Amino acid sequence: MAKPIGRTTFNDIGQPLTERNIHAPAPVILEGRYVTLHPLDENQAADLLASLGDDDQEFLLRYTADEPTRTVDEMRSFITGKRAVPAACYFACIDKDSGKPSGIACFMRIDIPNRVVEIGNVLYSTRLRRSRAGTEVIYLMARHAIDELGFRRLEWKCNDRNAGSRHAALRYGFTFEGVFRQHMIIKGHNRDTAWYSLLDREWPQRRETLEAWLSPDNFDASGRQITALAQLNGVGGS
Repeated sequence: MAKPIGRTTFNDIGQPLTERNIHAPAPVILEGRYVTLHPLDENQAADLLASLGDDDQEFLLRYTADEPTRTVDEMRSFITGKRAVPAACYFACIDKDSGKPSGIACFMRIDIPNRVVEIGNVLYSTRLRRSRAGTEVIYLMARHAIDELGFRRLEWKCNDRNAGSRHAALRYGFTFEGVFRQHMIIKGHNRDTAWYSLLDREWPQRRETLEAWLSPDNFDASGRQITALAQLNGVGGS
């Protein structure tokens, strides 16, 4: 005889949602202390190309489906292709010290019904990488996604072999969730994908930690950090 099914309670199926208005990411300007995010457009092609060195171009070849861009026309085509991606919103990262774009980042895989969005396609120049401006890019995007747009889950995904991106996710305060084996085919190769997340209920503490690290008080007269963000988030490294 089949066992009778008892009444399901909220505790059996998960936490009830807190209702919030949800908005899709749109082209906006996000202003920070060290960096400003502007909607990505083809007029930024020459400056963006000039900011990317050989190591940055190698990143495109090694870890992404994109190809290196060697000319301004190729960079314009690269930007046009990114802007045409459905359910994605791309930004140029304008470093305030130089006043020029030093990288790109985007909101992608936008899932309005489930209030989930991913920060992805992050491409930093050497100047932006591991800098206050580079960290502030992620802070501005996380704050915008959760505080202003109403998302409940922010995701970060990367090639499992990309040690730099994996460490960056933990340093920024994302939680590692596992590896999806043979998740994608990239340039004829299997890609295992490492998944990370940051939840709305975790964000207030992560926001406080990021703001403390980004504060000018956390840097000495030479611009060296006093307390590492990884340390503040309980992660090894800097």
